Amino acid sequence: MDPFNRRTAIRIALVSTFLAAVASPIAGFVAHEQAEQATIALAVEESDRLLHHLGPIGLSGPSAREDARRAAAVLAGGLFDIAEIYDQDGLRLAAAMTDQGRAVEAELPGHPRPERGLASEDSFRLADGRWVLRVFVPLRGLAGGGDDARLHGYFEGVRIVSAWQQGQILADALSTALMVGLASVLCGLAIYPVVVHLSADNARKAREILDSHLSMMEALGRAISKRDSDTGAHNFRVAWIATRIAERLGLRGRAMQSLIVGSFLHDIGKISIPDAILRKPGALDSGETELMHTHVAQGEEIVSGIGWLDEAVAVVAAHHEKWDGSGYPRRLSGERIPMAARIFAVADAFDALCSRRPYKDALSFEHAMSVLRRDTGSHFDPAVMACFEPIARSIYTFLATSSEAQARRSLEERVRFHFGI
Repeated sequence: MDPFNRRTAIRIALVSTFLAAVASPIAGFVAHEQAEQATIALAVEESDRLLHHLGPIGLSGPSAREDARRAAAVLAGGLFDIAEIYDQDGLRLAAAMTDQGRAVEAELPGHPRPERGLASEDSFRLADGRWVLRVFVPLRGLAGGGDDARLHGYFEGVRIVSAWQQGQILADALSTALMVGLASVLCGLAIYPVVVHLSADNARKAREILDSHLSMMEALGRAISKRDSDTGAHNFRVAWIATRIAERLGLRGRAMQSLIVGSFLHDIGKISIPDAILRKPGALDSGETELMHTHVAQGEEIVSGIGWLDEAVAVVAAHHEKWDGSGYPRRLSGERIPMAARIFAVADAFDALCSRRPYKDALSFEHAMSVLRRDTGSHFDPAVMACFEPIARSIYTFLATSSEAQARRSLEERVRFHFGI
């Protein structure tokens, strides 16, 4: 599994776990509450149904207490542990209870008188944790049956929910919580391949765009080199050397990408310089030198504000500045010179000294390093030179034995690493 897919899997797993941890208790709580409400609703419904199936009950007159006693006796021991019948004024006419009801009667909290004509319910826990339901049901149409909707009294029923039923409710709530947690995890598993596929597609498109950018960069670099009577190998070599130095200095990400693009396009401004000056075999006079120096400003103008080419500005604009401030065009000194330009200066000088040109032979490694050391502190940043020296010999050996194609492949390897393709 590549690093991106691993990070994606970890993040989706963390999100799924978080959702499961949050949603599962909520789902369990809601399921538990709904089960309790369903139990209460069933008690209310069943008590009302049983009372109406007892036949005509009169809660007033000489037979009121006997009718109430009969109704309470039927309800107690079945659905309820305590059953009490009240007349319409709230006077208790009869009560019946099971042994379990008698045992807990003294522990029951007092209750407010129900609102006239309305059913209500109450749910609470006793000191020992037992769950108790208490319902109030208005009694209508009991005397004589028919469509009589007059209020005749009230029924109060108390039910002690068994441990078995409580356990069942808890088990159902836990099952619901488990299902919600499992659903969260399964959603994460289902989302992962979709995210990976979309990311891979985006990465492929990004690579295609970046490849086209790098191809354009290479084409521009070759065009510049052709104007300057070079094969283009210098751009590959100097960009590779600069990358090696920058890696030792800890450059990463955008800073490294800017250095690579800038190193490759450092002389892009030479496109504007006339061939008579650019290819003049001898030394340039003062006027020609001044004109040649304008290639820096011309190059800066070319790459500025053009998307990804804009990253090359630091090197293009400052690759002829010197540590002591004697360079051009802005005579920057010290750390005012961008780090990318300071790195490039060492890489460019080393490659120029160690490469054969039409007007000179390549210098030996020792001679080239003596020149660089002599100019350290004036032309070159001492910190960059200190970082370069330990790897200079291996770089020299590689360049001395490598063709342009090998230099190109070496640079491409670092480009693909630092651009993430």
